[in-house]
Amino acid sequence: MRKRPSRALVPALAASALFLAAGCSADPVQSSAAARTPDAGASATATANGDQPLAVAAAPATAATSTAVARPGTAGGKARQTSLKVKSYDSHTRRAVISTLGKGTSWPSPSVSPTPAGTATPGRTAVGDVIASAPAPGAPDGLLAKVTKVIGETADGTEVQTAPTTLDTLLGDDDAKGTVPVDPASFDVERLLPDVKVSWAKTGDIHSGPEGTKVPLGSLRVDVATKVATAEGAPASAGASVSGFVQVKPEVDFSYGGGASTASTASNGSTASGPGAAYLGVSGDWTSQWALKGRAGATAKPVRLPFAKLHADPVLQVGPIPVVVNLDLTCYFEISGDGRVTVDVEQDLKGDFKAGGTFGTAAGWTPVNESHMDSSPVRTSVTTAGSVKAALGAQATVGLYGAVGVTADLAPYLRGEAAGTVTATTPVGSGAKSDVAASGSWALYGGLDLSGTLQIQLAIFGTPVIQHAIPLGTLHREWKLADGKM
Repeated sequence: MRKRPSRALVPALAASALFLAAGCSADPVQSSAAARTPDAGASATATANGDQPLAVAAAPATAATSTAVARPGTAGGKARQTSLKVKSYDSHTRRAVISTLGKGTSWPSPSVSPTPAGTATPGRTAVGDVIASAPAPGAPDGLLAKVTKVIGETADGTEVQTAPTTLDTLLGDDDAKGTVPVDPASFDVERLLPDVKVSWAKTGDIHSGPEGTKVPLGSLRVDVATKVATAEGAPASAGASVSGFVQVKPEVDFSYGGGASTASTASNGSTASGPGAAYLGVSGDWTSQWALKGRAGATAKPVRLPFAKLHADPVLQVGPIPVVVNLDLTCYFEISGDGRVTVDVEQDLKGDFKAGGTFGTAAGWTPVNESHMDSSPVRTSVTTAGSVKAALGAQATVGLYGAVGVTADLAPYLRGEAAGTVTATTPVGSGAKSDVAASGSWALYGGLDLSGTLQIQLAIFGTPVIQHAIPLGTLHREWKLADGKM
């Protein structure tokens, strides 16, 4: 079982960071107007009746331990919410104990035909059942599994052997699409440096964080301030300080299109059916501000300083099915330079982002990454010749039921450079003071870098297996913030 970071005294994101994390497919100085995920505008209140897509919404608190079960290939075997609960799970043996708690819809006995809704004869877990569970004991990332053997009864319920399965065994030919905000108070936070502060705000006028910190509703803010010591091997003895914050309002984007399902040929020659379309990603509003002051005595190789790790497991209610999304975000500073240039700079960056993977039967899995940012320098000062680059970035991962599907690293940065000469003239035979003249120029740039991959685990949708990780590609945008003469 994966060890969780301890929950912060002040609960706390995108990644993250969710996250998070995103790329840019448009000029970063454009105004914030990015469209959200394909099909994300679908109503989360749609129903599964007729041709309507399944509703996609945040699971209510009362469904924190909800379980859905399907019996593919049987009459009336479509996924439904049940009173079955995952009492415990062992990830090493893949054995689970399933119990029936309270009243609710139960499955008919395997030997009994389905009866009208609400009058099903209570039955036990059977071989072939596909179970989707919200986080449960032993399964902190949720559980998506197929029952392969009923071992027997215990004091806590029915013990079963399970095997991994995919979402299409539950969703079948249904459609589902929606965008769901992530509760900023649901994040576990591990502080990696002493001076890290976490703030968030949610509806009901609920706020957490240092007094006086203003955070928009639904947003999470992480502040940091630290010193950057001279790196080993740097050409100059120099130090710098960095400070700033990342503020995000994360949303999970999910879609599944089963109506266009077609048979596909696997690498071994067998055929398998799956969805005609799928999407998993993270999006939201992004605000950051950071400052670099002093002489960055780094080296040509960037020095990365992680300062916070965040984790959340939001549960999406996709019709009757609890779909567990796993979000991890590591916030960091990264410094590189020659140790000679002295800077005093600060930058604001605002906009929105989107990152994820989309599937279609024609193209397979392809990356989706987009960011629209406005940036402005708050103060600028560059002296002496040299170069320096400082990034305040976030590395994020997004997955389902513990299987990482998308990894992205977004690094908004500041880059300063200066070039010039210094001359001194002393009159011959004179005690007069030397004349010193300096000439040169400096420039300050803002920019964004994105890198990442789509992982093989995205096949959890039931799509053909990705043979190799698919790079998101390295996206790079840079723009001038200020320049001047020395």
